[in-house]
Amino acid sequence: MTSADGGQRELILRVATRLFAALGYDATSISQIAEAAGLDVATLTQQVGGKRELYLAVMDWVHEMELASLRKATEGAPVTSSEQAAALVHGIIDQYLDLCVAHPEVPALWMHRWLSDASDVTELELRYTRPMGRLVKSALAPAMAGGYIDPGVDMEYLLWSMLWCVNGFSQSGVLDEHGNRRHMDDPEVLRRFRALLHRMIHRTVAFPGDPP
Repeated sequence: MTSADGGQRELILRVATRLFAALGYDATSISQIAEAAGLDVATLTQQVGGKRELYLAVMDWVHEMELASLRKATEGAPVTSSEQAAALVHGIIDQYLDLCVAHPEVPALWMHRWLSDASDVTELELRYTRPMGRLVKSALAPAMAGGYIDPGVDMEYLLWSMLWCVNGFSQSGVLDEHGNRRHMDDPEVLRRFRALLHRMIHRTVAFPGDPP
């Protein structure tokens, strides 16, 4: 592939990501993507294949970002105390929230899937969720084994709750006292949401001390 071809493919992926995130897979046509990229459909399909192949490429890219973020939060983190267990869990929260702030298309794409968008593309959840789940489970295992996390806490569902909160917040934002919708690109809104999310999870797990 020439550098020109590589640049064209990257452009197509960027455009497709934006449209899939904004409209969903089902509501986005290959002709819309081609037009937004300034290409004809034949050139686009020659570069990346059809709409399904392009969607899979976009979701692969999203998954790699999510996996890299999760690894950054978990790899090499010692867990020999309740404080270190708390730091690990709060690090996972911050990494995912920061990823969504930097790339709002990530939660947007998953929210569309949760609403049954691209329902004929059934393999993604197993392909992506399982390795991430194994990574989190492995990272939390020392904390669970050491008794630094209450065994009565369902950590799997707690982390899912964190995902639901972050993805929902990223898409809907909050209403201020004037009825205006404010989103996570507002620093004060993001600060308040982050503080609340940390406090909720810190208190649910009953970690010692105050949340970060």
